[in-house]
Amino acid sequence: MKKFEGKVVLVTGASRGIGAAIARAFAKEGALVIVNYLQNGEKAKQVASECIALGGDGWAVQGDVTSEAAVNEMVEQVVLETGKIDVVVNNAFRPFHFDPEQRKLASELKWDDYQAQIDGAVRSAHYMCQAVLPLMKKQSQGSIVNVISNLVERPIVPYHEYNTAKTALMGYSRNLAAETGSFGIRVNCVAPGLVYPTDASRTTKEELKEMIIAQTPLRRIASPEDIAGPVLFLASDWSQFMTGQTLYVDGGFVM
Repeated sequence: MKKFEGKVVLVTGASRGIGAAIARAFAKEGALVIVNYLQNGEKAKQVASECIALGGDGWAVQGDVTSEAAVNEMVEQVVLETGKIDVVVNNAFRPFHFDPEQRKLASELKWDDYQAQIDGAVRSAHYMCQAVLPLMKKQSQGSIVNVISNLVERPIVPYHEYNTAKTALMGYSRNLAAETGSFGIRVNCVAPGLVYPTDASRTTKEELKEMIIAQTPLRRIASPEDIAGPVLFLASDWSQFMTGQTLYVDGGFVM
């Protein structure tokens, strides 16, 4: 039997990159995957079709996860159709330009720069969690996996606003895990290192990639597919006694 047969999994920001790889991996294990997207409807529909081809089911659903009303509407729509949500993967984030030479220094940042990233990471996860928690409590089970970054542990490049937002999401996840554990709900984080190729890493300079590879025991950079396995593990009952944890998926760069 496939691991997620009969399960409903909602993945935010799943039309491309890491989100799309996570969606396909759940579908391969038999899940009905809700492929959430903001703008790219064509790509999201393509990912949903791939989910069906892989033996699961896929449904592309538009929704701005930084809007409380949009999130509530999306969750209502899904529950109306499927009756439940077993897993939520908060993967969407505010676009960010990862360029060590072009990054803003602490002295140049406005609070709005921080706020934009906090909204993209923490606010969106908060709205999603608030929307699904009553349902998960009723089901007496649920798994929430939040995608953060290994930069929370080792800011090899101090992308201040991005790293701060992802660190805040880790704190948010731990507090939520502490509060919801008694309802059978688990909340964990996956912290990837540099993942290539994705839209976010497209501008990463070769010398930075080589430096990271040299300091990574497994001697390569992650692909989007490398991130999917740990997400599925945290969403499955194989990790039923794990909550409030962060799994670093970066080839040993952080250890």
